[in-house]
Amino acid sequence: MLVVTTENISGYRVTAVKGQVFGLVVRSRGLAGNIMAGLRSLVGGEITEYTQLLEEARRHAVDRMVKNAHRMGGNAVVMMRFDSSEMGQTMSEIVAYGTAVVVEPVVA
Repeated sequence: MLVVTTENISGYRVTAVKGQVFGLVVRSRGLAGNIMAGLRSLVGGEITEYTQLLEEARRHAVDRMVKNAHRMGGNAVVMMRFDSSEMGQTMSEIVAYGTAVVVEPVVA
Protein backbone atom coordinates (compact mmCIF):
# COMPACT_ATOMS: atom_id res chain seq x y z
CA MET A 1 0.00 0.00 0.00
CA LEU A 2 1.26 3.46 -0.88
CA VAL A 3 1.53 5.78 2.14
CA VAL A 4 2.55 9.37 1.46
CA THR A 5 2.61 12.65 3.32
CA THR A 6 1.59 14.55 0.19
CA GLU A 7 -1.88 15.27 -1.16
CA ASN A 8 -1.15 13.65 -4.54
CA ILE A 9 0.91 10.70 -5.69
CA SER A 10 2.98 11.29 -8.80
CA GLY A 11 1.91 8.95 -11.60
CA TYR A 12 -1.42 8.08 -9.93
CA ARG A 13 -4.85 9.62 -9.78
CA VAL A 14 -7.36 9.32 -6.95
CA THR A 15 -10.54 7.58 -8.09
CA ALA A 16 -12.29 7.35 -4.72
CA VAL A 17 -11.89 8.80 -1.24
CA LYS A 18 -12.70 6.27 1.47
CA GLY A 19 -12.29 8.60 4.44
CA GLN A 20 -10.21 9.31 7.49
CA VAL A 21 -8.07 6.46 8.70
CA PHE A 22 -5.81 6.09 11.73
CA GLY A 23 -3.69 3.68 13.71
CA LEU A 24 -3.23 4.14 17.45
CA VAL A 25 -0.61 2.70 19.81
CA VAL A 26 -0.08 3.35 23.53
CA ARG A 27 3.26 2.16 24.85
CA SER A 28 5.00 2.12 28.18
CA ARG A 29 8.63 1.44 28.92
CA GLY A 30 9.21 -1.22 31.59
CA LEU A 31 10.71 -0.42 34.99
CA ALA A 32 14.23 -1.48 33.96
CA GLY A 33 14.06 0.68 30.82
CA ASN A 34 12.86 3.68 32.83
CA ILE A 35 15.72 3.24 35.30
CA MET A 36 18.30 3.00 32.49
CA ALA A 37 16.79 6.03 30.74
CA GLY A 38 16.84 7.97 34.01
CA LEU A 39 20.51 7.17 34.54
CA ARG A 40 21.35 8.17 30.94
CA SER A 41 19.54 11.48 31.35
CA LEU A 42 21.97 12.39 34.14
CA VAL A 43 24.93 12.43 31.73
CA GLY A 44 23.03 13.77 28.70
CA GLY A 45 22.86 12.58 25.13
CA GLU A 46 20.42 10.35 23.31
CA ILE A 47 18.25 8.10 25.43
CA THR A 48 18.27 5.06 23.18
CA GLU A 49 15.69 3.18 25.27
CA TYR A 50 13.06 5.79 24.47
CA THR A 51 14.20 6.28 20.87
CA GLN A 52 13.75 2.56 20.25
CA LEU A 53 10.35 2.56 21.98
CA LEU A 54 9.04 5.44 19.87
CA GLU A 55 10.41 4.03 16.60
CA GLU A 56 8.62 0.73 17.24
CA ALA A 57 5.43 2.54 18.27
CA ARG A 58 5.43 4.59 15.05
CA ARG A 59 5.91 1.46 12.94
CA HIS A 60 3.02 -0.26 14.73
CA ALA A 61 0.79 2.81 14.35
CA VAL A 62 1.48 2.93 10.59
CA ASP A 63 0.85 -0.83 10.29
CA ARG A 64 -2.52 -0.43 12.04
CA MET A 65 -3.42 2.56 9.88
CA VAL A 66 -2.60 0.58 6.71
CA LYS A 67 -4.69 -2.36 7.93
CA ASN A 68 -7.64 -0.04 8.60
CA ALA A 69 -7.28 1.62 5.18
CA HIS A 70 -7.31 -1.81 3.55
CA ARG A 71 -10.48 -2.75 5.48
CA MET A 72 -12.11 0.43 4.14
CA GLY A 73 -11.27 -0.60 0.58
CA GLY A 74 -8.38 1.79 0.04
CA ASN A 75 -5.11 1.00 -1.67
CA ALA A 76 -3.26 4.14 -0.56
CA VAL A 77 -3.12 6.70 2.25
CA VAL A 78 -2.47 10.35 1.44
CA MET A 79 -1.66 13.26 3.77
CA MET A 80 -0.28 10.84 6.41
CA ARG A 81 0.81 12.47 9.67
CA PHE A 82 1.94 11.44 13.14
CA ASP A 83 0.75 12.83 16.45
CA SER A 84 1.96 11.90 19.89
CA SER A 85 1.25 12.70 23.50
CA GLU A 86 2.19 11.57 26.96
CA MET A 87 -0.24 9.71 29.18
CA GLY A 88 0.88 9.95 32.76
CA GLN A 89 4.64 9.89 33.17
CA THR A 90 5.34 6.46 31.73
CA MET A 91 3.12 6.05 28.66
CA SER A 92 3.28 7.48 25.15
CA GLU A 93 0.41 7.59 22.68
CA ILE A 94 1.34 7.56 18.98
CA VAL A 95 -1.26 8.10 16.25
CA ALA A 96 -0.65 7.74 12.51
CA TYR A 97 -3.48 9.24 10.48
CA GLY A 98 -4.37 10.26 6.95
CA THR A 99 -6.97 9.80 4.24
CA ALA A 100 -7.63 6.37 2.76
CA VAL A 101 -8.07 6.56 -1.00
CA VAL A 102 -8.23 4.36 -4.08
CA VAL A 103 -5.63 5.26 -6.69
CA GLU A 104 -4.86 3.97 -10.14
CA PRO A 105 -1.82 4.57 -12.36
CA VAL A 106 -2.11 7.34 -14.91
CA VAL A 107 -1.61 5.92 -18.39
CA ALA A 108 0.26 8.38 -20.59
